Amino acid sequence: MAKTLYITSLGCEKNRIDTENIMHTLSNAGYIFVSDPKNADYLVINTCAFIEAAKKESINAILDLSDNKANTNKKLIVLGCLAERYGKELSESMPEVDVFVGVNSYHDIVNIIEREESRVVINPQFVPYEKGRLATTLQSYAYIKIAEGCDNHCTYCAIPSIRGRYRSERMEYLVQEAERLKDMGINELIIVAQDITRYGIDLYGTYKLKELIKSFIELKFSKIRLMYAYPELIDDELIEMIATTPQIAKYIDVPLQHISDRILKLMNRKTSEMASRALIEKIKNASSKIVIRSTFIVGFPGEEEKDFQLLLNFIKSGMIDYAGFFEYSKEEGTRAATMPGMLPKTIRHKRAIQLSKEQSQVIVSKHREYLNQTIIVMYEGIDYKKGLFFGRNDYNAPDIDTLVYFTSDIPLDIGEFYFVKITKTDFHLYGNVLGIIGVY
Repeated sequence: MAKTLYITSLGCEKNRIDTENIMHTLSNAGYIFVSDPKNADYLVINTCAFIEAAKKESINAILDLSDNKANTNKKLIVLGCLAERYGKELSESMPEVDVFVGVNSYHDIVNIIEREESRVVINPQFVPYEKGRLATTLQSYAYIKIAEGCDNHCTYCAIPSIRGRYRSERMEYLVQEAERLKDMGINELIIVAQDITRYGIDLYGTYKLKELIKSFIELKFSKIRLMYAYPELIDDELIEMIATTPQIAKYIDVPLQHISDRILKLMNRKTSEMASRALIEKIKNASSKIVIRSTFIVGFPGEEEKDFQLLLNFIKSGMIDYAGFFEYSKEEGTRAATMPGMLPKTIRHKRAIQLSKEQSQVIVSKHREYLNQTIIVMYEGIDYKKGLFFGRNDYNAPDIDTLVYFTSDIPLDIGEFYFVKITKTDFHLYGNVLGIIGVY
């Protein structure tokens, strides 16, 4: 009899890739995936525990999923960062979970979920395993994770204790994985890791990101997008590649986290205000079309009003095109958790709201430049509430940036590229399809 399984993934796209690898393994073992947990024999959730809000979301999702176990023989399996970090203590407080599986145990996932005994499976070290992918993103794009773990040891971050040291995937494996994604019809390949700029240093003794990108370019993806490039390792050659290579999206995600030298030092970041401003200027000088996205932590321990105002003014300047803002989250086991000057949640929240509002105004202002312009948009779906089609241009990453909404008098295919004339600008762009250009 077929074994049915429902699986859901929380957190970042790096977690999503783990889920897709696990789905491939389970599919090969004969599991059939269902979209309704009520119809599943096994309930699987891949969790996040990066910050306090993510932990709460994961626990609530587990409890919601556990409702489907009432008076049945279903088995509930919790994977991922929450299981790795808190599995032993949660196994006592959440008896509805049958198995907690840490991030270093995915190689044995089939045996683990089929065993009858309830337990926690946590391995101290990563065990390599043969991976494959069942893509869960739209047909138009997919992520490729080029490394696991992190060696940066930022004082606020628990990732090194959860995911371990930085470990690059071998280049030949990544090229093979990218080839499979291309054969699946993926048009946009999005390169991710906790820090993509360090790729290869652990395996090859030198940084290999640019060589890897060149290998991906040879596979003829329509677009290659770079996410999470740490500022101190972005060099002139990488900037030139982005500026001059048609296949590379004119977009780079650079997590700056703050602009105050004092706070950056407390965070153990390897950059400074002067270096950040110089890097942004260098990128924009290489091509004014390159969009810079970043993330910032607000309310870090010891952040004074002058530090916040410096960051606020930096955001107001418009040097960053898109940004995400996170209230500092006190994470046990990190150095920042014991630092003096912990700010009240009300102040952290207020500052995050201020920054978000200012960044929204920057986006609205920059979007005015698109009015009456014709841009290339990859079609991705329909917003039924708005009654409009939507997609992304070169300057939008999935889920985190703005969208282009549009009407069309011709049939549309997901993943295809269209000329869209912009007729209205706001936080998002709005327009009409002029015609198809196809995959380019």
